[in-house]
Amino acid sequence: MIDVNVHLHHWPFRRLNGEDPPALVRSLRERSVTQAWVGSFDGIFHHDLSAANARLAADCKDHGAEFLIPFGSVNPALPGWQEDLRQCDEAHRMPGIRLHPNYHGYSLAAPAAAELLAAAARRRMLVQIVTAIEDERTQHPLMRVPPVDLAPLPHVLKQVAGLRVVVLNAGRTPLAKQLSASGNVCLDIAMVEGVAGVAKLAAEVTPRKLLFGSHAPFFYFEAAALKMKEAGLSENDARAISETNARNLLEGRRS
Repeated sequence: MIDVNVHLHHWPFRRLNGEDPPALVRSLRERSVTQAWVGSFDGIFHHDLSAANARLAADCKDHGAEFLIPFGSVNPALPGWQEDLRQCDEAHRMPGIRLHPNYHGYSLAAPAAAELLAAAARRRMLVQIVTAIEDERTQHPLMRVPPVDLAPLPHVLKQVAGLRVVVLNAGRTPLAKQLSASGNVCLDIAMVEGVAGVAKLAAEVTPRKLLFGSHAPFFYFEAAALKMKEAGLSENDARAISETNARNLLEGRRS
């Protein structure tokens, strides 16, 4: 199983069971995860993204080399983002980046966002776009952050050749079918809710467009595992979502 939606480091509003990297790795391995794509909570809130990305790369190497796959943070609203992207690719050998447009204060329609996505595509890097971290109803009253508006993304996908995007935490967004049909876009299941939610989304966008994501340790890993179990998918479709689709994305990066 490949989990494409995992986090390291500290979430500032509450303690999470799994903040300690060795404990998180141990927990994921015990649940049959063979690889985890990891971003950093520091990359959401810290101003120095270069240092946050360096810590992420070091922790992945020290606590789970070849198991924890780092996805660095890049903010196109900050000066010098091109160097952050270069370091993620060339210095840290990351296969992709993880974006938080809502926390970093920019729209996917912004020219700087399109420039970043085009630069990532030229480097053949995967781009993960995190739609939300938590439900707005549970957010700190002084830290209200709405979900990312994904409406501009289909247009951007048409403009940027070779761009490969993974949309995280979008749930069953009304744009799911449009996104899946507009380019190399996959969605994870971490915030897919409702009875047979994963099965319904798979029927809408095809299982080849879905990836297993737990949003651990912010969410309990078991929540995503149970969604897969109750979906009633065929063995081939379940394997595609749990592992094959993600593996193919990484192989596309390397080819």
